[in-house]
Amino acid sequence: MSTPGVGFRVVAGEFAACRLPADAPLPGWAQGSRFCSVTRTDDELSVLCEAERVPSGVTIERGWRLLQVVGPLPFDAVGIMVAFVSPLAQAGVPVLTLATYDTDYVLVPGAKLSMALMALQRAGHHLADTPDSGEV
Repeated sequence: MSTPGVGFRVVAGEFAACRLPADAPLPGWAQGSRFCSVTRTDDELSVLCEAERVPSGVTIERGWRLLQVVGPLPFDAVGIMVAFVSPLAQAGVPVLTLATYDTDYVLVPGAKLSMALMALQRAGHHLADTPDSGEV
């Protein structure tokens, strides 16, 4: 059985992936961001947030655009992320992925946003019409 296409939004703004030492405190500059994901591992403290919030001196990869899968998604749903990122992989679009309690997010390089949107729409996914959708 194939997974039906999902709705998604382009969240306005530029986002960044940042790397801090594993023992770094949670950064105050990420707090208050309208989108922020902080993950600590034995190797690093990783922060995804709005690029404009990141101070100089932080290891950073800028230029990411954020795609939000329309949720909430049930926890027993199977194959949503695979169905969403497979067309991006086939189109040669790098991704960063993450999940929250309600839904999934995929970050794509801003320079490849148009290519990503075309690949997703060809695969049967649809761009949701929302006030938060960014320019494409």
